[in-house]
Amino acid sequence: MTEHLLSFTFLCLCVCAALAADTKPVTRRSDVRETIHGVEIVDPYRWLEDQNAPETRAWIDAQNAYTRSQLANLPIRQKLARRLEQLLRTDRIGMPIVRSGRYFFSRQKPDDEQAILYWRTGRSGKDRVLVDPHPMSTDRTTSVSFMDVSKDGKLVAYGIRRGGEDEVEVRFIEVDTGRELEDRLPKGHIESLSLVGSASLEAARKEGEGVTGFYYSVLEPLKGRRVRYHRMGAPISTDREVFGEGYGPEIMVGQFVSENGRWLVLLVYRGWSQNDVYIQDLTTNGPIRPLVVGVDATFSPDFAGDRLLLLTDYRAPKRRILEADPSAPLGQDPDRWREVVPESDSVIEGFSLTAGRLFVNRLGNVATRLDAYDLGGKHLGPVKLPGIGSASTPGGLWEGTEAFFSFVSHTAPATVYRLDVATGKRTAWSKVRLPLRSADFVTRQVWYPSKDGTRVPMFLVHRKGLKPDGARAVHLTAYGGFSVSMTPYFDPEAVIWAESGGVVAIPALRGGGEFGEDWHRAGMLDKKQNVFDDFHAAAEWLMANKYTTPERLVISGGSNGGLLVGAALTQRPELYGAVVCEVPLLDMVRYHLFLQGPQWVPEYGSAEDPEQFKVLYAYSPYHRVRPGVQYPAVLFATGDADTRVAPLHARKMTALLQALPDQRKPILLLYDTTAGHSGGEPIAKIVERRSMVLAFMYHQVGLAP
Repeated sequence: MTEHLLSFTFLCLCVCAALAADTKPVTRRSDVRETIHGVEIVDPYRWLEDQNAPETRAWIDAQNAYTRSQLANLPIRQKLARRLEQLLRTDRIGMPIVRSGRYFFSRQKPDDEQAILYWRTGRSGKDRVLVDPHPMSTDRTTSVSFMDVSKDGKLVAYGIRRGGEDEVEVRFIEVDTGRELEDRLPKGHIESLSLVGSASLEAARKEGEGVTGFYYSVLEPLKGRRVRYHRMGAPISTDREVFGEGYGPEIMVGQFVSENGRWLVLLVYRGWSQNDVYIQDLTTNGPIRPLVVGVDATFSPDFAGDRLLLLTDYRAPKRRILEADPSAPLGQDPDRWREVVPESDSVIEGFSLTAGRLFVNRLGNVATRLDAYDLGGKHLGPVKLPGIGSASTPGGLWEGTEAFFSFVSHTAPATVYRLDVATGKRTAWSKVRLPLRSADFVTRQVWYPSKDGTRVPMFLVHRKGLKPDGARAVHLTAYGGFSVSMTPYFDPEAVIWAESGGVVAIPALRGGGEFGEDWHRAGMLDKKQNVFDDFHAAAEWLMANKYTTPERLVISGGSNGGLLVGAALTQRPELYGAVVCEVPLLDMVRYHLFLQGPQWVPEYGSAEDPEQFKVLYAYSPYHRVRPGVQYPAVLFATGDADTRVAPLHARKMTALLQALPDQRKPILLLYDTTAGHSGGEPIAKIVERRSMVLAFMYHQVGLAP
C-alpha cells in the first residue's frame, strides 16, 4: 500500500514538473540491493526499467518537457534547423538491385519525408513507383526497404518499419501489376530473406518458373534466432524450421542462397570474432553439412556459380581470401583450401563476386582501396576512386556485366557509380547535389600515442585556413567496438559544425576493424579499457596541440559509442565540456538481460561470469557516478522504438546524474517514442530532433552558427 501511495505521489510530482517545465524533474529513489560475486550492488532507479509503467511514462513526459524548455527556444536552434534541412532535403537515389534488365532502387526527393521504392526497365528507363510509404502513417514515421528481388525481376519482398524499430513486417508485391500477395511475415526481427524457385535447379532456371518460397532468419529476443522456410501460398504457421535449434540467445544465425539458386548457406556467429559455416545443396535437397565449424576465426562466404570463396582472418588477422570445394566432404580443414588473395599490410574489409570478377575492398590508413582479380588470384588492376574516402565493395550479379559502388568522404555526400567491368569505365549512377562547397574544407589525418604507447589515427575536419588557437570548439566522436571501421563518412551535422568554425575529430579506436582482427581484439572483453584510454588520449592530444580546451570540447557517441562517452564522462569528467550520449549501453552489469543484449556477450563479457563481472563493474558508467564530482553537461537521447539497446540505460543514468546535489551543469534526456536504433525518421522529425541536439552542443561550448 505504501509503495502504491509513493508511486501515486511521484506521478503527481511529474505532472507538476511538466507544468513547470523549466524546473528539473524530481525522480523517486528506491534502492534495490543485491550481491553479485561478493560485491553489493545498489541500484536506486531500477524501477525505471519498466518502460510501460504509468510512473515511468509520467517521468518521461516530465523529462521531455524539461529538456524542451532548455533547448527548443535557444536562439541558435532555428538557424541550425534551417541549415540542416537544406542539407537533408535533396534528391537521393540509392544503390540499384539489377534483375533481368530491371533496376530496383530507393529514391527520396526534396519534398519526400521518406524514401520511396522505384523500378525501371533498363538503366535509362522511366522511373515507376513500386511502394510509397507515405500513405502508411499520418506522421510519416513508416519507412520501407528492399528485402529481396526475384531473379526474373517480377516479385519483390520489402520490409515495413515503424519508426526506428529493428523489427520489420515483410510483404510481397508483383512488379508488373502492383498486386500484393497474401503471403506476408508479421512484424519481427527479420534480418535476411532469400527468395527461391523450384526445388529443382533446372526448373528454377526456366523462364517464368517464378518464386515458390523463401528462407528467412528471425530473432525472438532472449530466446534465439532461427532460419525458417516458407512455401508461397501456405499459412505462416506452417513454416518449417530449417536451422538454429539448440542455439541460445547469445548466438546469431543467418542465411543466404547463392545466385544460381543451388546452395543454401547458413552462418552461426558467436560474437564478431568467430563463426561457423554450413551449406546445403538445394538441387538434391541433401542434408545440411558443416563446411567449417569450431575454428577460432571468421569466415564470410560467397559463390561465383558453384565456386565457393571465403574471406577469413584464419591465420591472417588482416584477412585473406580462400577457395573451398562445396562438393567435397565437409567439416573441412581451412589449411587445405586454396589461397586466392593473400594477406597484406592492408586490411581486407570485404569482397564481392560480380560480373566475372573478384573485387576486394581494402583499408589503408582508414581509407578505401578497391582492386579487381580473376578467380585464379591474378590482379587485374585497381578500381579508380575519386579521392580519399570510403567506397563500398562493387556489387551486382556474377553473371552480369556491370557493378555498382558508392563513394563518400567527410565533406562530400555519397555518389553511386556504375562500373562497366569489360571496359573499366566508371560513370555516376546517382549524385547528391547540395548547397555546399566541399572545396572550402580540409580533412587531414594525424596520429597520437595512447596511454600504453599504441599509435592511433584520427581524422580532423575543418575549414581551410583554420589555425589552432588553443580555444577552438571541437566535436570529438568515435565508436571503438564490434570490428566497425570508422572510415570517412558524410554527416551534415559535422559539416555545419565545421562551417561554423569548429573542428570535428574522429579517431579510429581499438575495438574497431581499421587494422584487422588484432586491433579489434585489443578493445574487447578484458581489454575494453584500451578503447576508453584511446579516446581520452585523443582529447589530450587536441589540447596539447592547441586546438581546444576542456570547456570547448564536446564529445558524442551512439550505441557502443554511447557506452564510450558514458565511460569518458565518468572516468575523466574534467576533460570534457559537454556530452551527447545516444541510444547507449550504460548499466554493464545488467545489459545482457534485455532485448538483444545476449548477442553482445562475446564482445563485452557477462556479469554472470565472476572474472568478466570484475571488468564490467570496473568501467560500467552507471556504477561509476560519484557524489561530489562535477560532471560535464550531458544530453542523453533515446526512445521507445529502440528495440536493440534498451532505453532503460539512458533513463536510469539521467536520473542518477540529475540527483547529484552539487551538479551545476545540466543533465537532459531527449526521449522520442518513435526514435530507435534503425533510423526511419521523416525529414521533418530529423530536423526537429537533431537541431535540438546541435543547439545543445553549440550552446554548451559557446559556438555560434
